[in-house]
Formats: sequence, C-alpha cells, structure tokens
Amino acid sequence: MQETVNPLAGLQEGALRGVRVVEMGQLIAGPFAGKTLGEFGAEVIKIEAPGAGDPLRNWRLIKEGTSVWWQVQSRNKKSVALDLRQPQGQDLARQLLQEADVLIENFRPGTLEGWGMSPDELHAINPGLVILRISGYGQTGPYRDLPGFGVVGEAMGGLRYLTGEPGRVPVRVGVSIGDTLAALHGTIGVLTALYHRKVNGGKGQVIDVALHEAVFNVMESLIPEYSAFGAVREAAGSALPGIAPSNAYPCADGWVLVAGNGDSIFKRLMQTIGRDDLGNAPDLANNAGRVARVAEIDAAIGAWTQTQTITTVLEALAAARVPAGRVYTAKDICEDPHYRARDMILTQTTRDGYSVEVPGIVPKLSATPGTIRSSAPKLGDDTDAVLAGMGLSAAQIAQLRTQGVIQ
Repeated sequence: MQETVNPLAGLQEGALRGVRVVEMGQLIAGPFAGKTLGEFGAEVIKIEAPGAGDPLRNWRLIKEGTSVWWQVQSRNKKSVALDLRQPQGQDLARQLLQEADVLIENFRPGTLEGWGMSPDELHAINPGLVILRISGYGQTGPYRDLPGFGVVGEAMGGLRYLTGEPGRVPVRVGVSIGDTLAALHGTIGVLTALYHRKVNGGKGQVIDVALHEAVFNVMESLIPEYSAFGAVREAAGSALPGIAPSNAYPCADGWVLVAGNGDSIFKRLMQTIGRDDLGNAPDLANNAGRVARVAEIDAAIGAWTQTQTITTVLEALAAARVPAGRVYTAKDICEDPHYRARDMILTQTTRDGYSVEVPGIVPKLSATPGTIRSSAPKLGDDTDAVLAGMGLSAAQIAQLRTQGVIQ
C-alpha cells in the first residue's frame, strides 16, 4: 500500500518517540543517521547554515529548486537556520542541547571544540547527552585532522581494492556506501548508548565513528586470511572468491545472478542445467571442492544461461529452489510488485506541492513500524517554532534575524 504524506503532519509516533535529536551534520553520513532515527519516532532538529543550508539540497537532480534526494534524506526533520560561527548562534545551540538526548555531527575533528561545544563542555550542561561524531579518520590517531570523504574511507577500508574486474582499475560502488555504512554504525551506537543510559543508569557518552572503520568492519575474512596465510584478496569481478558457484552469467537478453553455493542447492542447479555429472561428482559435494573447479562450473552454467532468456532462467531456477535474480534498474524496482507489496515505494508530498515516489522504511518493526510523519523542510521552516519553544520571545527572534544569526 502506498502512503501519501501530509507535509503538515507532525504527530510523534514510533519506538523512539520522546527522543530529541539535534543534527548538526551535513551531506550524507550524519544526516542519514538522523533520518533513520527520525523514521522511528525521534524528533530531529536539523541545524543548517543560513543562506545555503545543507549542500545536499542542491546535489544531483533538482525539482522546484531542491534536490529530490533531499526529500528522502530530510523527511521527518525540522530545519533551524542558525549560524554556528557566531557566538550568539553557539549560545542558542548550547541551550538547545541542554534539553536534547542526542547530538549528531560529522564535521572535521576539532570543529565542535572551536565553537565551545566539546563533549566535556556539553556534558557539563547535559550529562545524559549522547554525542555521535562521524569523521573521515576518527577523533584520535595520526590521520585525525586529514579531510576524509566516503570514497576515501571505502578505499582505506579495503573495499575499493576488491571492486571491478581483475587487473583493471578499481571502480567505486555507484552510491555513497562508505557514508551510509558509517551512518548505520553510528545509529547502532546511538541506540546502544540510549539503552545503557535508560536501562543501566549510565550517563551520556561519545560515539566515535570513522568512515574507513565502518567500511573495514564489513570486510569479512579479509584480515584473518592475510594473517593466517599471507593471502591478499584480489578483485574478482562479479564472482565471490572462495564461494562457488556464485556469479553473474550471460543470458540471451542480459545477465542473471545465480548463487548455487549450498551443497544441496548445487546439486539441484546442476540437475536443472542438465549437468548431473557435475552435480553427482564426489569432489564437488562441498564448497572446497567446487572452489578448486570453479572455472569449469561457471563455464557449464554460462553455457546453459546464454541459450535462455532471463525470464526462462529465473523461472527454471525458482522451480528448482536455486537463488537467482536479475540486475535491477530504478525502473525495474519501481515496477516490481514485491517492492509495492512491502511498502518499499511510497508516495511523498513535498512542501513545494508535488508528489514524488521515495524509498520506504527499513527495518520493518511489527509493533512500532517506522513512519513518514512530515516531508523534508525548507531552509529555516522551523526556526521560529523551535526558538519559541526554548522560551525566546517574538522580539528576541526578530532581533536575531536582523543580526543574521538566524534565518
């Protein structure tokens, strides 16, 4: 079922209702963590610089003057346009953080300290504050002060070396996966720290997430294989080294992905393609044996798939209970009934008045599912309301606007 979002809706819902998050980050890593917390009920107050705001507002394809990416990344958030470079702006931020549960920031290390908002200073006024700090290399170490973006973290974390075809230049994943992995690790850290504070009587703490470490954390057996055997894992194209068969295979009308690496699955796959000789071979009964003959197995699968269409391959393998799939484009995703059935494509009404389809919410909770309560804000949409909630009068707010502290 699709959901049309009312941009004026603001009802707090979800498992994290009552949690107040102040988001000072920009672009991807910090804001993605804020987005995730907001989808499960947290109140997320995003502080943006007056004038331009978060640069993501102008990244990639623009509609009605704003990036459509922004409509996803900043839903369920409130926008406060506040100049943190000015002392008055810093004072207002500290006042806001006195009543917050979580601070998210992804500035270069030392930026918060330069604004008089070091963790020690913030914990002095709010001992329970959970501070998520996402940066290129972390808050400590010899690379601490170097600038770092997601693509650099992907390279240093070991991912970039493994992407692409053997012997060719490594290619990047087509999305900002390093930033998103850092955001997800940061979200885990926030939820863990909030649990510790609530259940174990703990105080606030700092969560230090480095982009390259978030990537490194998902690199599976990369390091123990090097440690134990001196093996440096190399790029392998579409194959999954050491696990066979698992690859992309050519069809008459494109490519299909087949994962036949389970022992019983492999036998069913070989029976389906008419190669019982391989399916029944004693040395191919386990993964180690299949890895030793992976080129032969891949050739056999490819010889069969190239005589078929993608559809016929998928139908045959589904009947044999062999995991397989096509390579989806955005068009394929939007037209797929399974995505629709699981509410993974939703319709969101923007504050500019047009409707746009956006990704649904992951993960799916049965009792307190994530929701889209409000669409992405325009710059400074909530400045007056948030400041008034802090006790500032209309005259004080007007004076701050005249001074350029807020927008």
